[in-house]
Amino acid sequence: MAILNTYLNFQGNAEEAFNFYKSVFGGEFSAIIRFKDMPAAGNVAPGEEDKLMHVALPVGNGNTLMATDLLESHGHTLKTGNNYTISLTPASMDEANHFFNGLSAGGKVMAPLKKEMWGAYFGMFFDKFGVQWMINYDDRQVQ
Repeated sequence: MAILNTYLNFQGNAEEAFNFYKSVFGGEFSAIIRFKDMPAAGNVAPGEEDKLMHVALPVGNGNTLMATDLLESHGHTLKTGNNYTISLTPASMDEANHFFNGLSAGGKVMAPLKKEMWGAYFGMFFDKFGVQWMINYDDRQVQ
Protein backbone atom coordinates (compact mmCIF):
# COMPACT_ATOMS: atom_id res chain seq x y z
CA MET A 1 0.00 0.00 0.00
CA ALA A 2 1.25 3.48 -0.81
CA ILE A 3 2.08 5.95 1.92
CA LEU A 4 0.69 9.44 1.49
CA ASN A 5 2.93 12.21 2.80
CA THR A 6 1.87 15.81 2.82
CA TYR A 7 4.26 18.61 1.89
CA LEU A 8 3.41 22.18 2.76
CA ASN A 9 4.87 25.51 1.66
CA PHE A 10 5.21 28.46 4.03
CA GLN A 11 6.26 32.07 3.51
CA GLY A 12 8.95 32.17 6.19
CA ASN A 13 7.15 30.62 9.17
CA ALA A 14 7.61 26.88 8.54
CA GLU A 15 9.57 26.46 11.76
CA GLU A 16 6.86 28.12 13.85
CA ALA A 17 4.18 26.02 12.14
CA PHE A 18 6.07 22.77 12.64
CA ASN A 19 6.80 23.48 16.29
CA PHE A 20 3.03 23.95 16.66
CA TYR A 21 2.27 20.68 14.83
CA LYS A 22 4.88 18.89 16.94
CA SER A 23 3.16 20.19 20.10
CA VAL A 24 -0.07 18.53 18.95
CA PHE A 25 1.22 15.26 17.43
CA GLY A 26 4.28 14.76 19.62
CA GLY A 27 7.41 13.02 18.40
CA GLU A 28 10.63 14.49 17.06
CA PHE A 29 11.61 15.97 13.72
CA SER A 30 13.26 13.38 11.47
CA ALA A 31 14.84 16.19 9.43
CA ILE A 32 15.36 19.91 9.83
CA ILE A 33 17.60 21.56 7.22
CA ARG A 34 18.13 25.30 6.88
CA PHE A 35 19.01 27.04 3.64
CA LYS A 36 22.40 28.02 5.11
CA ASP A 37 23.22 24.29 5.43
CA MET A 38 22.85 23.70 1.68
CA PRO A 39 25.80 23.63 -0.74
CA ALA A 40 24.25 26.57 -2.65
CA ALA A 41 23.86 28.65 0.53
CA GLY A 42 25.58 31.57 -1.20
CA ASN A 43 22.51 31.97 -3.42
CA VAL A 44 20.31 32.79 -0.43
CA ALA A 45 19.54 36.43 0.32
CA PRO A 46 20.54 37.93 3.68
CA GLY A 47 17.84 37.19 6.25
CA GLU A 48 16.78 33.96 4.53
CA GLU A 49 19.69 31.77 5.65
CA ASP A 50 17.87 30.42 8.73
CA LYS A 51 14.62 29.68 6.88
CA LEU A 52 13.80 26.00 6.49
CA MET A 53 14.74 24.29 3.27
CA HIS A 54 13.20 21.06 4.57
CA VAL A 55 11.50 19.86 7.75
CA ALA A 56 9.91 16.46 8.37
CA LEU A 57 7.76 15.32 11.28
CA PRO A 58 6.76 11.65 11.49
CA VAL A 59 3.09 11.35 12.44
CA GLY A 60 1.57 8.00 13.33
CA ASN A 61 2.50 4.79 11.56
CA GLY A 62 4.47 5.50 8.39
CA ASN A 63 3.22 9.03 7.70
CA THR A 64 5.37 12.14 7.47
CA LEU A 65 4.33 15.78 7.39
CA MET A 66 6.95 17.85 5.52
CA ALA A 67 7.45 21.48 4.51
CA THR A 68 9.70 24.21 3.18
CA ASP A 69 9.86 27.99 3.37
CA LEU A 70 9.41 29.67 0.01
CA LEU A 71 12.10 32.28 -0.65
CA GLU A 72 10.94 35.72 -1.72
CA SER A 73 14.41 36.42 -3.12
CA HIS A 74 13.84 33.56 -5.58
CA GLY A 75 10.47 34.96 -6.64
CA HIS A 76 8.46 32.42 -4.65
CA THR A 77 5.10 33.59 -3.31
CA LEU A 78 2.67 31.63 -1.20
CA LYS A 79 -0.99 31.48 -2.18
CA THR A 80 -2.80 30.30 0.91
CA GLY A 81 -6.28 29.03 0.22
CA ASN A 82 -8.45 26.01 -0.06
CA ASN A 83 -6.47 24.28 -2.82
CA TYR A 84 -5.32 21.57 -0.40
CA THR A 85 -6.57 19.74 2.65
CA ILE A 86 -4.92 17.38 5.05
CA SER A 87 -7.26 14.59 6.06
CA LEU A 88 -6.60 12.75 9.30
CA THR A 89 -8.19 9.42 10.12
CA PRO A 90 -7.68 8.94 13.87
CA ALA A 91 -7.78 5.57 15.61
CA SER A 92 -10.33 6.61 18.26
CA MET A 93 -12.87 9.26 19.10
CA ASP A 94 -10.56 10.52 21.87
CA GLU A 95 -7.77 10.93 19.34
CA ALA A 96 -10.19 12.71 16.95
CA ASN A 97 -11.06 15.19 19.70
CA HIS A 98 -7.40 15.68 20.63
CA PHE A 99 -6.31 16.42 17.05
CA PHE A 100 -9.33 18.61 16.29
CA ASN A 101 -9.02 20.69 19.46
CA GLY A 102 -5.25 20.99 19.23
CA LEU A 103 -4.94 21.83 15.56
CA SER A 104 -7.95 24.15 15.36
CA ALA A 105 -6.70 26.28 18.29
CA GLY A 106 -6.36 29.84 17.02
CA GLY A 107 -7.81 28.88 13.65
CA LYS A 108 -11.27 28.97 12.04
CA VAL A 109 -13.66 26.03 12.45
CA MET A 110 -15.79 25.47 9.34
CA ALA A 111 -17.52 22.28 10.52
CA PRO A 112 -17.46 21.35 14.23
CA LEU A 113 -16.82 17.71 15.08
CA LYS A 114 -20.09 15.80 15.02
CA LYS A 115 -21.65 12.60 13.74
CA GLU A 116 -22.39 13.08 10.04
CA MET A 117 -24.94 11.49 7.71
CA TRP A 118 -22.31 9.07 6.33
CA GLY A 119 -21.78 7.71 9.86
CA ALA A 120 -18.40 9.24 10.67
CA TYR A 121 -17.42 11.69 13.40
CA PHE A 122 -16.23 14.57 11.20
CA GLY A 123 -14.99 18.13 11.49
CA MET A 124 -13.15 20.61 9.28
CA PHE A 125 -11.16 23.78 9.98
CA PHE A 126 -8.33 26.07 8.94
CA ASP A 127 -5.52 26.11 11.49
CA LYS A 128 -3.92 29.38 12.56
CA PHE A 129 -1.46 29.10 9.64
CA GLY A 130 -4.18 28.86 6.98
CA VAL A 131 -3.81 25.10 6.42
CA GLN A 132 -7.13 23.31 5.87
CA TRP A 133 -7.71 20.07 7.82
CA MET A 134 -10.43 17.40 8.01
CA ILE A 135 -10.81 14.96 10.88
CA ASN A 136 -12.81 11.87 9.93
CA TYR A 137 -13.20 9.11 12.53
CA ASP A 138 -15.31 6.14 11.49
CA ASP A 139 -15.22 3.23 13.93
CA ARG A 140 -16.45 0.95 11.14
CA GLN A 141 -13.15 1.53 9.29
CA VAL A 142 -10.71 1.38 12.23
CA GLN A 143 -9.01 -1.99 12.65
